[in-house]
Amino acid sequence: MTAITGRAERFVYVHGEFVPENEARISVFDHVVLYGDAVFDTACAWGGKVFKLDEHIDRFFESAHALKLEIPLDKGALKEVVLEVVRRNGLQNAYIKMIVTRGVGELPLMSPYNCTPNLIVFAVPYLSLISPEKQAQGIRAKISSMRRIPSECLDAKIKSCNYLNHILMRMEANEAGLDEAIELGLDGYVAEAPGYNVFVVKHGVLYTPAENILVGVTRQTVIELAAEEQIPTVEGRLTTFDLYNADEVFLCSTAGGVFAVVEIDGRVIGAGEPGPMTQKLDQKYLALLEGGGQSTPAYP
Repeated sequence: MTAITGRAERFVYVHGEFVPENEARISVFDHVVLYGDAVFDTACAWGGKVFKLDEHIDRFFESAHALKLEIPLDKGALKEVVLEVVRRNGLQNAYIKMIVTRGVGELPLMSPYNCTPNLIVFAVPYLSLISPEKQAQGIRAKISSMRRIPSECLDAKIKSCNYLNHILMRMEANEAGLDEAIELGLDGYVAEAPGYNVFVVKHGVLYTPAENILVGVTRQTVIELAAEEQIPTVEGRLTTFDLYNADEVFLCSTAGGVFAVVEIDGRVIGAGEPGPMTQKLDQKYLALLEGGGQSTPAYP
């Protein structure tokens, strides 16, 4: 038990070892502290099985490769570390994060060379940014006055640890009394929400932005589930007009699943409640998690 929280102490993988969380340390000179120079990926376990673990690890390695970051383990070894972190913490439903930092260099300067990378993996009880009440009722959002950093500056497919752009947009929405922000690119087209992909339903067709987005594992799962239901899906450009006049709008991510947006900028979306397609895809997504058919067991 920890002295502060009174709960069982968690185990974290850091510097090549599994250690109690109160012993988990990184240097103040690590590039992730100095410059946000790191990438991460987030997965979830449900019923003791990690959902689409291979896809999350593949994306993690792609983000690192794009930034010339060396992950200290190969994919197979990292997979075992993730499963072991879940086991050591005795979790069934878990929020899992993998992080690789540039590490510590010879001098605390911006040079990315001669650094020793550090891999961090942790798992905690499953977290959702959306409360059960909001999940049932839908959330209220606003179009952020800020703009998403364009892929010409930093490719949106890289899951970088520098999330300041997203954080500021979420703060803007929250401090306006709303639940979430919708991000536009510099071109004025819809990109995503902070940590979520965006979907629009209009006349039975599912639409989602194709550019300047993180290609989410949950997003791809939603597209696959829609195909199973023979729901046409179009990946393309969306405007704020498309959002305001949609039959349904929903967001999706690992930390939240599928949930409705029922108001944007004071405009009621559709009937002002989670619509039938949102509910159907949410139910299918939960059934997929619970069924475990696309998940990797953490326990023998």
